[in-house]
Amino acid sequence: MSVEHGFLVGLSKSFGLFYLIALSIGVLIYAYWPSNKTRFDHAARSILSDEDKPYQDARYQDKTYQDKSWR
Repeated sequence: MSVEHGFLVGLSKSFGLFYLIALSIGVLIYAYWPSNKTRFDHAARSILSDEDKPYQDARYQDKTYQDKSWR
């Protein structure tokens, strides 16, 4: 039984299209599900909640690391 190459390409493209559409619908349902609202709201606020100053690398806060002899 021989299957044409064009038929297999068309079948795989169609399957891929329907797979991605179903995956997108699943992601949208998950994102807009009412019980996930509090989780997403908390995630949106938590990024800014603990930040009150610019980021500084911990190694620069250590006084022994700051060698200013090159100045």
